[in-house]
Amino acid sequence: MDSLYQEIILDHYRNPVGRGLREPFEAEVHHVNPTCGDEITLRVHLEGTGESAVVADVSYDNQGCSISQASASVMYELLLGRTITQGMATHEAFLALMQSATDESGAEPDEDVLEDAIAFSGVAKYPARVKCALLSWMAWKDAVSQAQTHGGNT
Repeated sequence: MDSLYQEIILDHYRNPVGRGLREPFEAEVHHVNPTCGDEITLRVHLEGTGESAVVADVSYDNQGCSISQASASVMYELLLGRTITQGMATHEAFLALMQSATDESGAEPDEDVLEDAIAFSGVAKYPARVKCALLSWMAWKDAVSQAQTHGGNT
């Protein structure tokens, strides 16, 4: 399984989905992982309002390690077309997966929710790399919060 997961991560790293900054967007954020220097600029475009707003686009430009770049690509695939409520649930599931190495509950990650993101389960064993995997997800959550608080910035 580990080699399959590595292949999924490498495929998303080599062939990123959704990469490139696009308009329109309601919020843009820039996050940096000071530990390793990974960076992402992320824009979110929502259609509708409130928790039922749909993620119409997540565009990003990132640089850094293969884990942070692949994670952004997987995130794009998982969140596009979902409501904010669904996206936040997926975000929470991914966060739980990344914290699973320190989680004593022994709960199994939900592959139906996480899809390709399940490939990052091995990353949880390396605390220094967890921040790499979470960088784009935290940027997305921040951008959605800003978009919902401030409305359109385009």
